[in-house]
Amino acid sequence: MTDNRAENQMTNDQQEILQKYDAESNTRDVTGFMAKVIFFTLIAFSLFQIYTGAFGQYTAYIQRTVHLGFALTLIFLLFPARRKTQKSTIPWYDYILVILSIAVCAYWPVYYDTLVQQIGSITDVQLVIGGIAILLVLEGARRAVGLPITIIAIAFLLYAIFGRQMPGMLAHRGLSLEQLVNSMFFTTEGILGTPLQVSSTYIFLFLLFGAFLVQTGVGTYFNDLALALAGRRTGGPAKVAIFSSALNGTISGSSVANTVTTGSYTIPMMKKLGYRNNFAGAVEAASSTGGQIMPPIMGAAAFLMIEFAGVGYWEIAKAATIPAILYFSGIWIMTHLEAKRLGLHGLKKEEIPSKISVLKKIHLLIPILAIVLMLFQGFSIERTALYGIAITILVSLFLKETRITPSRFIVALQSGARTALGVAAATACAGIIVGVVTKTGLGLKLGNGLVGLAETFATSVNMQLMLTLFFTMITSIILGMGSPTTANYIITSTIALPAILALNDQLEVAIPVLAGHMFVFYFGIVADITPPVALAAFAATGISRGEPIRTGVNASKLAIAAYIIPYMFVLNPQLLMIEGTVAGITWSLFSALVGMLAISAGMIGFWYRKLNWMERIITVVTGLVLIYPEGTTDIIGLVAFIVLFVIQLFTRQDKQVKASGSEA
Repeated sequence: MTDNRAENQMTNDQQEILQKYDAESNTRDVTGFMAKVIFFTLIAFSLFQIYTGAFGQYTAYIQRTVHLGFALTLIFLLFPARRKTQKSTIPWYDYILVILSIAVCAYWPVYYDTLVQQIGSITDVQLVIGGIAILLVLEGARRAVGLPITIIAIAFLLYAIFGRQMPGMLAHRGLSLEQLVNSMFFTTEGILGTPLQVSSTYIFLFLLFGAFLVQTGVGTYFNDLALALAGRRTGGPAKVAIFSSALNGTISGSSVANTVTTGSYTIPMMKKLGYRNNFAGAVEAASSTGGQIMPPIMGAAAFLMIEFAGVGYWEIAKAATIPAILYFSGIWIMTHLEAKRLGLHGLKKEEIPSKISVLKKIHLLIPILAIVLMLFQGFSIERTALYGIAITILVSLFLKETRITPSRFIVALQSGARTALGVAAATACAGIIVGVVTKTGLGLKLGNGLVGLAETFATSVNMQLMLTLFFTMITSIILGMGSPTTANYIITSTIALPAILALNDQLEVAIPVLAGHMFVFYFGIVADITPPVALAAFAATGISRGEPIRTGVNASKLAIAAYIIPYMFVLNPQLLMIEGTVAGITWSLFSALVGMLAISAGMIGFWYRKLNWMERIITVVTGLVLIYPEGTTDIIGLVAFIVLFVIQLFTRQDKQVKASGSEA
């Protein structure tokens, strides 16, 4: 009874924190007849997506508007207009929004033949319908995703209309209201564009795959696996957080949700062992955020990148592998050194699950391995997701506690559709931004503007490159604040990426397109742990009881690789396995890992002994020299590292001798 009460309290605490920091979790708890309506609508949404994934999609306009119709209807039924309003009932005005959502999104399927024959113009009725559609998408995104993306979309709509009044290079001839509405809802260049297309096909099915995995208890298994592998090591709970958050994060698709769910388990363990509140929260926030850059799913952004970067899935997953290794290696090393500095040990043997119990459920990893193998073999993404769901159901039958029963099957359909609502709203709203950029040429203007700004301060092409990357980094972090992974990537790749690609005309060796996409994606993601917004860090403090800004600073320090590695893989695409030989890639990985060790020691201020401020600076610089992709710097850095390592060993031994002498 006591255990059940504690578990219920933990669940309530999780929900409270999620509702505070994660817009996608701020839903109503409706009862009675409307609860049944919502339930069956969610099931119908999932069944529609499974059907079209298995037997073929409808034409682009119908597939996307039906998907959008389901999403908007459910958003207005589930998400309140204000966070603090009554959440057990649905107000009258939301029923009106539901009716409008159904009517507007049904317009395309009903009048499809008429609409596809129209060229460039719309009627007055269609102007009203398209205008309502834009407003519904903006309001749906505000409720299900949050204000940041909505504000950006509104700003872009105003920019499209008032182009003639814009200053300098931002000026354009402007769009009439009719032209704007037409492009936003009656073409595939706006709301019904590529982002929503990916949401209505690839992403939904993979979110559903994740929902079925969750029903097998894979989240708990990831925690047990992490405990068995890392629990008894120095600073064990922190390493458990890193390992389990990396596995859970790539599936969950949300830094904040992963921080709260995994952190409810790992943060108290870290605090109990002796980690400070701010550090414990930072470890979980940084690890959960890193899940978004972790192959194979990368928070669903990998599937958007297929369309935006124009490369295959396997190329993206392969490119993300070494940066992810470096990211989590950096966090792992820093938590280890912090534990050594504080004299913390691992968990006790009785606190670790038995190896037999962990091995007993190892079959839960089969679906994840299967989808990686299928994608590698060239299976279509939709088929891979569907087969992944089928394999998950099959392997769940091996044990009673993992078995997906009919009731769990229904829950998976329901939770998969719920998870997809925020993604659908975000991609539809992001489509507005993409559409305006396409119609006005704003992306190229912003790109040239950042390149020109860098050129003003640069004295060489290389310096101009570094300044352009720096300005793009700042832009991506600002644009990524408060946005979920999918919207985050769409916005940064639309607005910030053109600056990197615009610079290619001036470089002797062009930056690979995929490297540019990965650069803005990384910095958009780390916005979740970068103060002052740092939503994942703020969510972690709800559990750790630490200070939000200090937790964010600690998380940024732990995730230092995410602020350095993107520069390195732009300068050296071997880190993305885009170019180069096996030997070259291996050496780049080795030197970068050694560099991360040096940087981590400098950031924590401890190696084999405490480092003074001068040693910390020298150690960090040595690490940066090792990570910088150039043969001479690697050799210099390696020699410096060996010297520092030897000094650490000998001075540690001297201190141990002196300590033992004084004790004698």
